[in-house]
Amino acid sequence: MKETALIILVAFTADLLTGDPVYRYHPVRIIGTLISFFEKHLKKDPGTEGKTGGILLLCLTIFSVLTIFIGTDLLLYRFCTPLSKVFEVFICYSLIAVKDLVRHIRPVAHALKNGRLEEARRLVAMTVGRDVTCLDENDVARAAIETLAENLVDGFLSPLFWYVSGAVTGFMFSLPPSLTAISFMLTFKTVNTLDSMVGYRTEQYIRFGWASARMDDLMNFIPARISIPILFITGAISGLDPVCGLKTALRDRLKHDSPNSAHSESFFAGALHVRLGGPARYTDGIKKRHWMGKENPDPLPQDIDRAINLILCASCISVLAAACILLLIGM
Repeated sequence: MKETALIILVAFTADLLTGDPVYRYHPVRIIGTLISFFEKHLKKDPGTEGKTGGILLLCLTIFSVLTIFIGTDLLLYRFCTPLSKVFEVFICYSLIAVKDLVRHIRPVAHALKNGRLEEARRLVAMTVGRDVTCLDENDVARAAIETLAENLVDGFLSPLFWYVSGAVTGFMFSLPPSLTAISFMLTFKTVNTLDSMVGYRTEQYIRFGWASARMDDLMNFIPARISIPILFITGAISGLDPVCGLKTALRDRLKHDSPNSAHSESFFAGALHVRLGGPARYTDGIKKRHWMGKENPDPLPQDIDRAINLILCASCISVLAAACILLLIGM
């Protein structure tokens, strides 16, 4: 288990230093290519264009991704064990995203502070699905903070949770812990990518994307709830108001269409003393959303910086805790 703890620590450090690697065979690109391929062929048959096809898409994609990863890792292990470990670190590094999240959001705060609203709208449009043309300064700041809060779970805590779960499973059943850990992590990333590509409530995907959307909800369920105690600890370290964050989270964490998204978002609203959520305009009309922290004022550009500090602190604490858990179990 020492090896598994070291892999996640090295991968996380690499992400903080350099951000998400950009290369042709990035795991998420491969997953996206496989999804498009299977979707195209499944939708050709009338019998697999609904829920049945969606379930097949989910199973086929996960099976294919794990086959590619496990096959490559075992092949490298057979011919050059150190190279297989480098491969595992690189895959793990490719599946967590903290630096890139901060890299996309920090310029939004900078643009707002310098009065460049149009630039801030353009920058935040790269991370949200809503119509940004009518957003004012407070709306842009709100969208940026919501992106940070939601992606803390999707982009970091959930992959980390499934990595630890996989390592523990491998240890318990005498399987290679690092191989099992990254397999669990890859499974989550595959499901999450499926949800982002087909998990829409549109006429085209309401049935075909049902299985992927529900599986994504299931795999984010525990990490979303774990985010609250993690943010409580890191909120205190970051000099925010963790008590207000906890109170707001307990009150508003279920005020969202998604069963998971509002847990971290509501804590951010309370800890930062801002209101998040509320009505938002999308291409298909205005979506009525509940307010989180509705008694608080609208967020300002400097609140984005405070949210970024909370993200960075929470990710560091989480990785250190994960490494300690793995070491303790190994002992």
